[in-house]
Amino acid sequence: MTKYVINGGNPLNGEIEISGAKNAAVAIIPAALMVDGVCRIENLPEISDVKTLLSILKEMGAKIRVVDKRTLDIDCSRVGTTAATFDMMRRIRASYYLIGALLGRFGRADVAMPGGCNFGGVRPIDQHIKGFTAMGASVHVKNGIVTAVTSDMVRGAAIYLDVVSVGATINLMLGATLAKGMTIIENAAREPHIVDLANFLNSMGADIRGAGTNEIKIRGVKCMNGGFYSIIPDQIEAGTYMAAVAATGGRLCIRNVIPKHLECISVKLREMGVTIVDLDDSVIVQRDAPLLKTHVKTLPYPGFPTDMQPQIATVLCLAEGTSTITEGVWDNRFKYVDELAKMGSTIRVDGRTAVVEGVPYLTGAPIKASDLRAGAALVIAGLAARGKTVLDGVQYIERGYDKMVSKLNSIGADVKIVSEREGKKITKKIV
Repeated sequence: MTKYVINGGNPLNGEIEISGAKNAAVAIIPAALMVDGVCRIENLPEISDVKTLLSILKEMGAKIRVVDKRTLDIDCSRVGTTAATFDMMRRIRASYYLIGALLGRFGRADVAMPGGCNFGGVRPIDQHIKGFTAMGASVHVKNGIVTAVTSDMVRGAAIYLDVVSVGATINLMLGATLAKGMTIIENAAREPHIVDLANFLNSMGADIRGAGTNEIKIRGVKCMNGGFYSIIPDQIEAGTYMAAVAATGGRLCIRNVIPKHLECISVKLREMGVTIVDLDDSVIVQRDAPLLKTHVKTLPYPGFPTDMQPQIATVLCLAEGTSTITEGVWDNRFKYVDELAKMGSTIRVDGRTAVVEGVPYLTGAPIKASDLRAGAALVIAGLAARGKTVLDGVQYIERGYDKMVSKLNSIGADVKIVSEREGKKITKKIV
């Protein structure tokens, strides 16, 4: 068992560099299955979700060569199986992108239902199935395995998504890239990592247009060859550190970012009294005055991201007055509220809305993360709190944050990793 011990109350000052986008990486790695040649992928984040996906590809027969810590060569040209039913598939939600990749390449996919975070809502794949069916596949789910089969190969189709779904948009893009004919996805999601996936596929020889808009057109190609690609910076990682500075105070330069991707986060932090200066590929975040109340509603991009909802809630706990948060994407993403209550917060949840009454300070306590972004929010709470916070469930955080502890300690935080093995406690501060 591994825990974080956080001694709070220290403002964050200095510089920090953002890693490659987790949400882009977990889509691009499955996409490599469709490439007939070597893909060199740069700026990969060192996170457990990436390691799990790479292990899955290896099990399927892919050859992976480490160039350096953040650069890999992936060769899937000799992969011959259409089955990905390993136990490790259930660890991460992004494993379902293998359905689109395998279906597009082989005309068949047998993939275990995904796992990953459980923050209280169901992650349906009905829009994925609707799209694959329109593209000529027969899809059924039995004993936790999704099987999608075509009589020949995937064919292009016009698909309208009933709801804006990032996962369905990505999966259908993958399925359509090697299809016969044109596929049009309407009401598509517009997130930066969808654009990044399209750019990756296009660099390998695909023909995808309109990514970043609500209509994506994919003209199927016969094959894709290898190439080089560098993943974009992680919007949510950057936003998390922005929220951390807002909660603790201090001044932080966050490097290797695309400021435009952060506008939806920056606008809310500015409303709360946080100073944010956009530079070419970095932002400076400073907070040296009391936090102000505001109202937040999560929406598909370019709205405020649902993956930043727990982090902004933690900041609002310390703002003057009453704020509200409305979750516009998932039915229930407020499981972390009970943990913040242990630290002295006052939050009332009614369905998709949380009312946050600001308090003067939070107090350290033993708490537990239940999912990736909630875990990040609880780290922020511990950094801002008075006293010591012991955070359990940190394996969720390590699914999506690259070296969070060492990055925080480099800018003034006091976070130690405590491992308990065979009755012994091993404590280390990562610098």
